[in-house]
Amino acid sequence: MDCSERQGLLRQYREGPVVLEAALARIGEAGLDRRGEADGWTPREVVHHLADSEMTSAIRLRRLIAEDRPQIIGYDEPEYARRLYYDRPIEPSVAAVRAARASTADIVERLSEDEWARAGTHSESGHYSVGDWLRIYAAHAHDHVAQMLRAAGMS
Repeated sequence: MDCSERQGLLRQYREGPVVLEAALARIGEAGLDRRGEADGWTPREVVHHLADSEMTSAIRLRRLIAEDRPQIIGYDEPEYARRLYYDRPIEPSVAAVRAARASTADIVERLSEDEWARAGTHSESGHYSVGDWLRIYAAHAHDHVAQMLRAAGMS
């Protein structure tokens, strides 16, 4: 991954909370619990998933940088949704997304070439580098915002 690609992905990563909040303003409180796809998640559930995922991803990046060849463990997203009360108010989860992304982006912006080369092993996908991490999470919020808008009938 060259510097230009990194900068573009980091910009997209930093935009995630802004894109999320703009979508939530469009969806409104009345649209948060609309389930557009058969067995799909509601916008409210997606927000809570994003918070759980962003907090998990922030730790993953830190482990990739601070530990030698860490084992990155996947998690059961539907089980989190079942057990972590995804029907609760969204404001704290939106704040968690914003904070996880801001603090993590500040780290990513400082990485040296040696740190960009660091990697571990993901329990589900194998080799997992800092660059892989950024490629996945740069688009993650955007992808889920699109899912939320579809569920709310706004795609």
